[in-house]
Amino acid sequence: MPIFTGSGTAVVTPFGADGKFNYGAYEKLIEFQIANGADAIITCGTTGEASTLSLMEHVEVVGAAAAITNGRVPVIAGAGGNDTNDCIELGKACTDVGANALMYVTPYYNKPSQRGIIAHYTALDKAVNAPIVMYNIPGRCVTNMTSKTIAEIAQLPNVVAIKEASGDFGQVAEIAELCDITIYSGNDDYILPILSLGGKGVISTTGNIAPKTMHDMVTKYLAGDTAEALKLQLSILGLMRQLFADGNPVGVKAALNLMGFGMGDCRLPLATAEESHVNALAAEMKKFGLLA
Repeated sequence: MPIFTGSGTAVVTPFGADGKFNYGAYEKLIEFQIANGADAIITCGTTGEASTLSLMEHVEVVGAAAAITNGRVPVIAGAGGNDTNDCIELGKACTDVGANALMYVTPYYNKPSQRGIIAHYTALDKAVNAPIVMYNIPGRCVTNMTSKTIAEIAQLPNVVAIKEASGDFGQVAEIAELCDITIYSGNDDYILPILSLGGKGVISTTGNIAPKTMHDMVTKYLAGDTAEALKLQLSILGLMRQLFADGNPVGVKAALNLMGFGMGDCRLPLATAEESHVNALAAEMKKFGLLA
């Protein structure tokens, strides 16, 4: 069984004026997600600025997500890194505070071989007692997990899904051919191609501001209403382009701030969105009915 089917939102981590985690703003965002159909909450991923959170902050944010959702939707905690032992300890800490599953990105910077990637996930599988989502995003991690590597890792008992963001649909087809694993789209602009290859949903950044649209896109497609799903995918592409103009999560934080969610700024080294990009983003949001 998939951890979820539909659209799981990779939520941002809000910071207050003092630079610290803002629990109240986080609660407001997660309640908005659940009220508008988000099928899962993914916390402390790329969109959640995990790379700038201390260990204590990381666990605090995951625990907050678990407490706020209170079992209404699954909470998947990002616990990746480029040190296997640190990933193990972080994963254990996240499950201790209520995470239902763990998402582990391909180790970055080290540039491990395919054998090294397999050994990494094997060690994680043995050490943590939770469902594991692999995350393949060579654009950020440099190294691509091949379909054969993914199929081998998928045989591990705790590994149940992959967030696929390679952009290679041939590879996605091979993953579906080689192993029985839940595939989630890792990019918002090609959800339907992933679904057409047997995917079960998306782990979405755009879902922060448009959770209902992302949920409806997936559920309509899986229910057989592919024409309406395509209409939704195409209708939101312009908004997505502006949302990622300054990178992730710079744009989505700016969008949420425009909507009154009070997410604050990103932590350095991410700079605030350029004014011209914010204006263009606001215009697309108005077209989509997200701003008056």
